Amino acid sequence: MSQVFHEIEKKIITSLRDNPKQTPELLEKSTQLSPDQIRRGIEWLKLKDLVIVTESKSTVISLGKNGIESFQKGLPERRLLDLLKTGPKKLSDLQKELGSVFGPSMGLARKNNWVEATSDKFSIKNSPSELPGEKTLKLIGNKKLPVDKLDANDLSGLLKRPDFIIEDVIKSKEITLSDSAKSIKLSNTQGEIDVEAKVPQVFVARTHPLKDTINEIREIFVTLGFSEIFGNMTQSSFWNFDALFTPQDHPARELQDTFYLDKINAKKIGTSEQIRKISESHKKNWRYQWDINEARKMVLRTHTTCVTIKHLAENKSDEARIFSLGRVFRNEKVSYKHLVEFNQIEGVVVGKDANLRNLMGIQREFYKRIGITKIKFWPTFFPYTEPSLQTMVYNEKLGKWIELFGMGIFRPEVTKPLGITKPVLAWGGGIERIAMLKYDLDDVREFYNNNLGWLRSTTKCQ
Repeated sequence: MSQVFHEIEKKIITSLRDNPKQTPELLEKSTQLSPDQIRRGIEWLKLKDLVIVTESKSTVISLGKNGIESFQKGLPERRLLDLLKTGPKKLSDLQKELGSVFGPSMGLARKNNWVEATSDKFSIKNSPSELPGEKTLKLIGNKKLPVDKLDANDLSGLLKRPDFIIEDVIKSKEITLSDSAKSIKLSNTQGEIDVEAKVPQVFVARTHPLKDTINEIREIFVTLGFSEIFGNMTQSSFWNFDALFTPQDHPARELQDTFYLDKINAKKIGTSEQIRKISESHKKNWRYQWDINEARKMVLRTHTTCVTIKHLAENKSDEARIFSLGRVFRNEKVSYKHLVEFNQIEGVVVGKDANLRNLMGIQREFYKRIGITKIKFWPTFFPYTEPSLQTMVYNEKLGKWIELFGMGIFRPEVTKPLGITKPVLAWGGGIERIAMLKYDLDDVREFYNNNLGWLRSTTKCQ
C-alpha cells in the first residue's frame, strides 16, 4: 500500500524540494503554515525517516550594563589615562573624577605599568594607543555579534569583568529531506486514514504492582474504620523485643535473624516505669536477669508490631482501631518465598468486649475485600499472643492451603506492664505474599527484578 501523507507533510516536502535546507521559521513563511503545524509536520516526517533534523548551537555576544557604559564613556582605565594627559594629578582628585570606577581603573593601570607615582601625584608612564578590550567594545556596540566574529584574545579580558559581556546561546534547527524522501510521489488527492495501520506502542508511566497492592490494602483498612500510625524503621531492642515479652536469650534476637546497628545504642528507650515493669515481668516469668544494655541495642525493625505496641503504651486508649504498614527486615537466606527486606501490614483493635471471634470476622472481611474467599484458621504459637491463630488461604494454582497472616490476642505479660487494661486483638503478615497470590507469582523476587516485560504487561486490576 502506498504511503498516505497529510497535507501538512506534503507542503513541507514540496517546500524542501525547492529549498533543500530550511529552518522551521523559514518553513513557516514558505508553506504559510503555523508554528505548531510546522512542529507537528516535522515530527511526523521524522518518525517516517523522511526528514533529517540537524540541531546546532551558537553563542552571540552583546554588552552588559558596565560594557555599555564603557562603550559610551570609554573603559575606566582609558578615562583615567585621559585625565592624566593634561598632567600629574593627586589621588584624591582622580577619585573624585572617576568615582566608583577609580579602584579597578587604577589597579589595571598600575598592574600594566601605564602610570607612575611621583611625590603625592600620579602621572602617565606609558599610554598604549589601544587598550585590551577597546576593539571588542567598538565592534559590538549596540549590536549582537556571533562569538566567532570577535578576537578571542581581546574578548577574554572583558569576559572576566563583571557585567561587561552577555553571552547568549542560540539553538537552531536545520531541516533537510532524507534520500528516500526525494524520490517519493505526492498524490494530489486528499489524504485518507488507514484504520488498520499499526500505531506506535506507548508505555505510559504507572505505579509498580507491589505499590498498587500496598495502596489497596491501605484503602481497605481505612474504609474499615482504621487509622494508620507510623514509626521509624530503626527501633531499640526494648520496643522491638522486650516490650513484646521476647526474652533476651530468644533465638530471634541473635545475629543470624536480626540486623543490629553496629555500635549504636538508644539513649532513651522508655519511661522509668515502663522499663521497671517490663524488666520485672521478664525476671518473674522467664526467670533470668534482665539486662538494660541488651534492651538499648538498636535494630532494623523485624516487624511493625514495635510501632503498634509503642503507640498503645503512649496513648493507653480504651478503644482503638489502628494499623501500621511499612518495611521490615529479617536476616534470612533469600529464597523464592523469603527476602531480607519486605513490607508488612499489621492491625490492632482495642476494646473491652474484643474477642477471638471479632478477630476472625475482621480477617474474613479483609480477605473478602482483597479477593480471597477460601480461608480457614489453624491454632498456632506466637511469643506475644495467646490464643494465637494462623490464617490459611487456598491457592488454586498450587492446589493446596498456604499460610498467610498470623493473629491473636496480646498476652497479659505484654499489655499489663505498659498500663494497657483492655484486650488487644492483633494480626499481621507480609504484603508480598498477598501480592504473589494476586499476580499469580511463585517467586517473591519477581517484584524486585525490574523485569520491564512483566511490569508493562501486568494489568492493574486483578
